[in-house]
Amino acid sequence: MIVETGLARLAADASALRGRRVGLLVNPTAVDAELRHAITLLGAQVKVTALFGPEHGLAGAAQDMISVEDGAGPVPVFSLYGSTAASLTPSAEMLDHVDVLVFDIQDVGSRYYTFVWTMVLAMRAAAAAGKAFVVLDRPNPIGGALIEGGAISPGYESFVGLLSVANRHGLTAGEIARWRQREERLDLDLTVVQMGGYRRDMTFADTGLPWVQPSPNMPTVDTALVYPGMCLVEGTELSEGRGTTRPFELAGAPWLDPARLAATLTAFSLPGCRFREASYLPTFHKHAHTATHGVQIHVTDERAFRPYRTGVAFLKACRDQAPERFAWRTRAYEFVDQIPAIDLLCGSSAVRRGIDAGATLAELVATWADDEASYAQWRRDLLLYA
Repeated sequence: MIVETGLARLAADASALRGRRVGLLVNPTAVDAELRHAITLLGAQVKVTALFGPEHGLAGAAQDMISVEDGAGPVPVFSLYGSTAASLTPSAEMLDHVDVLVFDIQDVGSRYYTFVWTMVLAMRAAAAAGKAFVVLDRPNPIGGALIEGGAISPGYESFVGLLSVANRHGLTAGEIARWRQREERLDLDLTVVQMGGYRRDMTFADTGLPWVQPSPNMPTVDTALVYPGMCLVEGTELSEGRGTTRPFELAGAPWLDPARLAATLTAFSLPGCRFREASYLPTFHKHAHTATHGVQIHVTDERAFRPYRTGVAFLKACRDQAPERFAWRTRAYEFVDQIPAIDLLCGSSAVRRGIDAGATLAELVATWADDEASYAQWRRDLLLYA
């Protein structure tokens, strides 16, 4: 079965955009089932007058947290990921080029992934400028039926969590867009082009769609599946496997004992996965060109797997093994330098403080259990798909 994406449905009949100046907020994932890009599909039918690129750029080539410059071409190319927080929002001058802004980017289902927050910021700017906004919906690649994680406490909002949803939020971009228009009462001409044939319990393999990596370190759907937990490693000085062919599935540090780490994680009896001791040599990023020791996560049952719990367990196991070597990241992270990166990722300081105090895994899980239950109930009103 092949799910019909919002792009495929709009490309079949783009008459609603004809006679209007169209801006496309896209990256390499904006393709149909035949791998034809939105710029080509829509550009053949409507007048595309500007292109907008999110983090990693229009071409999806830039590494994480790397400023991307505006570009030139047949139409202007505007970067929505520059060197300041202000650069994340399209300016009024950028939007002067368009009558309607069309968003089509594949999300990965984790609140840290910035593309949906770029969408929300662009929606706000479009509302202020009196421009229409269209979201071409795509599947949640790690499934829309499962959720995991806690809320964001006031004051811990950032570009890796602009608004409070669970770490594994179980939503699509279209659902997030409708939620924000309603919640913020945006005076915005919003259209969400829904998918055809999509069900919440689908895995990405079930959709029949091709995977195009949305960023340089998201090469496979397997990466996306572990990301809601293993992205937490970015909040430490451990390696999250960047500089390898298996980022986020591989993680470790030069000072870890990999066999001991694998045994500790196995003893947690985490569902849907196994841990294999592993050593690797990152070609860039943390511990570049240094022998690094840790584990590879092998997901054995993606519906049973709980990535956030697994990521927290990994951090606990690493700190417990060598507390004198373990360190949280203290450098600026996504334009924030006053709050530790791990707290931005978790949404509060509770997980960090619990790990530092030697809390059990069960005690750590309890710090987000109530929020998770509340979110599951609240989320029901947002859902577009059965």
